[in-house]
Amino acid sequence: MSTTSAATLRKRREAVVVEHMESENRHEFDVTMGTFEHPRYEIIPTGDVFDGEAAVAGYFEESRAAFPDQRNELLEMHHAEDSVIVEFTLLGTHLGPFRGLPATGKAFTCRTLAIFVFEPGGPGIVCERVYFDSATILRQLGLAHDPLTLKGRLATLANHPLTIGGAFARELGGRLRP
Repeated sequence: MSTTSAATLRKRREAVVVEHMESENRHEFDVTMGTFEHPRYEIIPTGDVFDGEAAVAGYFEESRAAFPDQRNELLEMHHAEDSVIVEFTLLGTHLGPFRGLPATGKAFTCRTLAIFVFEPGGPGIVCERVYFDSATILRQLGLAHDPLTLKGRLATLANHPLTIGGAFARELGGRLRP
C-alpha cells in the first residue's frame, strides 16, 4: 500500500471511530451500527461478547437503560496496522437496574481503552474490544469497597471468610516455623 493510500485509510478509519463514539454519546445507535462492517463488542473485564446486530442492539438497550447518560470523552487516539486504539473517559450514572442490581443513583468516571479492529485494508469496524477496571466503577457506584481501607477489609472478611481465614492460617503457620 502506498504512503498516500495508507494515510487516506488512516484518516477514514479515524473519522469512522470518531463518528462511532460521538453517535454513541448522542444515542443514535443506527449511526453507530453503520460504522461497523460487522457489529461486535468484546467487553474484556466482564467476558461479555455481543456479536451481530441483534446482540449489539441488546447491549445498547441494556446498558443505556441502566446508565442513560453513559458517554465517552476521547483522550488519545493511536493507530496500528489494522486497528485504532482509543483512550477515553467513560462516564455514567446508575439510574436503572443492571443485571439484577437496583439503581444506586451514583455516577462513575473510569479511564478506558478500546481497540477498534478493522478488516485488513477496510474502513469498517469489525470489533470494538473494550478494557476498563470494573472495580473502579463498582466502588464509585457503592457496590464494592477499596480493599485497602478498613471498611473494604471488613467487607472482604464478611464476604470471603474461608479465603481470608485460610490466608491468616497460612501466614500464622509461616511465622511459627523456625
